Amino acid sequence: MPFSSPPPAHTPDHPDTPALALASAAPGRSGSLDELRGAQGLEPLWRSFFSALGQGWHELAARSARIQRRVRDDGATYNVHTDSGGVNQPWPLQTLPFLVDAPQWQHIERGVAQRARLLNATLADIYGPQQLLREALLPPQLVFAHPQYLRPLHGVAPRGGVHLHVQAFDLARGPEGQWWVLAQRVQAPSGLGYLLENRLSVAPQLAEPFGALRVQRLAASFRALLDGLLRLSPAGERSRVAMLTPGPLHETYFEQVFLARYLGITLVEGSDLTVRSGKLYLKTMHGLERVHVLLRRVDDEWLDPLELRTDSALGVPGLLQALRAGELVLANAPGAGWLESPGLAAFWPGVAQHLMGEDLLLPASTHWWCGEASVWQAQRSRLADFVVAPTFPSAAAFEPVVAAELDAPALAALAARIDADPAAYTLQAPVQPSQTPCWDGAGLQPRAAVLRVFALADGNGGWRVLPGALTRVAGEAGRDPWLSMQRGSASADTWVVASGEVDSSSLLPRPLTALELLGWHRSVTSRAAENLFWLGRYTERAENSARLARCTLESLPSLPGPLLQWLGEQAQLQGLVGEGVPNPGAHGQAARVFERALLHALPDTSGAPSVGHNLRALRGCAQALRERLSPEAWRLVLEVDEHFEQHLAAALAQRPFNAADVAGVLGRTAVHLAAITGGQTDRMTRDDGWRLLSVGRQIERLDTQAGLLATGLAAGLQHSDEGFALLLTLFDSLITYRAQFQARRELLPLVQLLVLDTDNPRSLAWVARTLRERLRKLARHDPAWADAQAARLPQPEQWSLDSLGSLDAQGQPAALLAALQQAQQAVRDASDAISHRLFAHVTQADRTVWQ
Repeated sequence: MPFSSPPPAHTPDHPDTPALALASAAPGRSGSLDELRGAQGLEPLWRSFFSALGQGWHELAARSARIQRRVRDDGATYNVHTDSGGVNQPWPLQTLPFLVDAPQWQHIERGVAQRARLLNATLADIYGPQQLLREALLPPQLVFAHPQYLRPLHGVAPRGGVHLHVQAFDLARGPEGQWWVLAQRVQAPSGLGYLLENRLSVAPQLAEPFGALRVQRLAASFRALLDGLLRLSPAGERSRVAMLTPGPLHETYFEQVFLARYLGITLVEGSDLTVRSGKLYLKTMHGLERVHVLLRRVDDEWLDPLELRTDSALGVPGLLQALRAGELVLANAPGAGWLESPGLAAFWPGVAQHLMGEDLLLPASTHWWCGEASVWQAQRSRLADFVVAPTFPSAAAFEPVVAAELDAPALAALAARIDADPAAYTLQAPVQPSQTPCWDGAGLQPRAAVLRVFALADGNGGWRVLPGALTRVAGEAGRDPWLSMQRGSASADTWVVASGEVDSSSLLPRPLTALELLGWHRSVTSRAAENLFWLGRYTERAENSARLARCTLESLPSLPGPLLQWLGEQAQLQGLVGEGVPNPGAHGQAARVFERALLHALPDTSGAPSVGHNLRALRGCAQALRERLSPEAWRLVLEVDEHFEQHLAAALAQRPFNAADVAGVLGRTAVHLAAITGGQTDRMTRDDGWRLLSVGRQIERLDTQAGLLATGLAAGLQHSDEGFALLLTLFDSLITYRAQFQARRELLPLVQLLVLDTDNPRSLAWVARTLRERLRKLARHDPAWADAQAARLPQPEQWSLDSLGSLDAQGQPAALLAALQQAQQAVRDASDAISHRLFAHVTQADRTVWQ
């Protein structure tokens, strides 16, 4: 683990601290085991914890605040799709850990490893000889009727015979201290990333008890997982490992980003991958790169639209064929989802005896599958004693129902539904998990807790149980019987006390050689490339639209009609107001109507290119690039969007509202955007991803600035002091011009600064030159194409100032206007060419007709 603190040489004894903790603890619920209290007061493990914490007890509120700040700084979030405002909710993390002593953990470890072996052996049988079905140890209906039993995979043996590389088991400790298995997650189990986040957030703030209790570390288990995957891979240690994510809207997207970054593997979406000749490839800017190992967080049915769900946009066409060909390690192998059915719980003891000759060390909570007629008839009169859960997942699957909470008519209706289709229902005996202490800001409150324990394949036919868990605790209301994060439960770090030496292993791989480092580069997937390109464009576009909106609002009371007319045209051209809004340069109330329309369009995110839309699009691009952005960069993007939305709403809610307040919001937005630009310029590695982001910025800047200058000069803005200053303001070059040319209002120095000056990052010459240089480096794998594209771009530094400043018979700088229009068209053509070549990997179709 990255966090490391040696145990203190001497643990100070603070006898008052355990007493304070005990006095502040509310009593637990009757019928549940209290993890904090024993017959003699505090349990020994918790007494040791609070003794080591010592005077830190009085700092728990501050330490808790620092933990929450760490969660926010890391950008740890969870998407709750049952809540309309649930996207990017902060990860709910409790301050105090869940403690497990060494003897308890040894029992859990043996039981979980045994179940991991059992489930892998079961899959090998069901997708192979199917002896369990022939000998009636598993009901065929529970297997074949399950939508996640995949018939196309019958007879397919994964590499090394390992179907399940990551398995998760939800455990609860009953009233008598016995550990029970509540559920198992084997399809695409989540939680490893959040488990890491919990440890990295909590352990530094509770360093004294963490060291004193000799808490076992986690890194060795993750190292074993990676080593096991590489051991089975067709390319061995030189394999490329990737993680397949459903995308930024998935409820656990943060942990997928976090885990991929921690493991040092590439995070990909289905559109990043392609199968060619039975092999899986990653689509990058520079071509296809082989992928040998794929950790997946996409559910089975979405993995391959050719053989599974044809409407899937999350998977990869041909992925199952690559699995059959033995050219890919897919973790976990598809087809395991049916093992999660609660209806199977009662059959596992018999399966364990048949396949392994062993009794299960960790029993499951009591389940009754209603598909067996005798079982349902025997339990029907006791329906109110159970939780009723769906046996199979489906679009029509219901949420589990606590039958005891139903009134008589509802209970009768439920019984009738089960009578109609008994196989679709499973009865579960209610479980009362043990209660662990949680800090509520003033004292300790007991909350029900469930542990998710992970078994990781080692590639040698065995499983390593990670010495920790993702512990879920009931929320403040305590009304969630399933302890689900989607229903408001929270999380806690899990500390396993080491029985021997604390493992000091690191996740660091073997050192790279000098030869391996030659030509080392970070691949940029085509999807990431496109998002980086548009991240640059939307950053610039948001900055430009905010500047134009602010300048317009501040100018409405004072500028003459012709200048207002031009500003109104630009605002409409850039989507800041709709087409039907009267131009502010007209007479009467037009300026007032225009102002109101502009103000109310600013927060629009529905599709018009308003400031709000550009900021939301910027956020969307950044969301899709979480694995490439630092937490600080991501937080800046979030803050500019949230700040703009909240403060603008407050300003517009004022009656009467003041346009100056809105201009102030736009000014602060500009400061945020400047910070984002600075971070992109100064904090990002100069790799191909950064070059592509820069290319997007320069394309957007060149197109916008050339258009503003061309229309401004054509409208004659250079002929008045106000118009001259307006052009310089929109180019963000007013101070620079005055420093160089003082009060001169002349066309030639204006053109020199805004068009030809290669020292001014806002001039067209600087932007165009930078764009050409970045494009050549970006497409260095195809220099002929890069040179051809660069040659089509404008080269303002070679334009003649005399020619640009000459006026035609109408007093217009015709040569300059023509050059600006050509520059706009050239840069738009370059944008299309980049999209086709680097993102879609297509070229111009050959339309030659042979006769």
